[in-house]
Amino acid sequence: MNCVYMLLCADGSLYTGWTNDPAKRLRAHNAGTGSRYTRSRRPVRMVYVEECASKQEAMSREWHIKHLSRQQKLGLIETYERNHVNL
Repeated sequence: MNCVYMLLCADGSLYTGWTNDPAKRLRAHNAGTGSRYTRSRRPVRMVYVEECASKQEAMSREWHIKHLSRQQKLGLIETYERNHVNL
């Protein structure tokens, strides 16, 4: 499964990435090995996951999400949380 995800960092910032294993990637971010950006902003919480048909689609969607405003990203997260009550 390829997907794009957003993390809410301890400092309130958002991080967007793509992966083929969201649970493993979240563990890596919280262990300090996920990315340089999140290393100093732990703990992080996965607040958005969107499945994609391919790696290329996930990478493209990541690029598009990274270019959204913070308000637009928060809107995506809000919609996701409404549809996935058991986060």
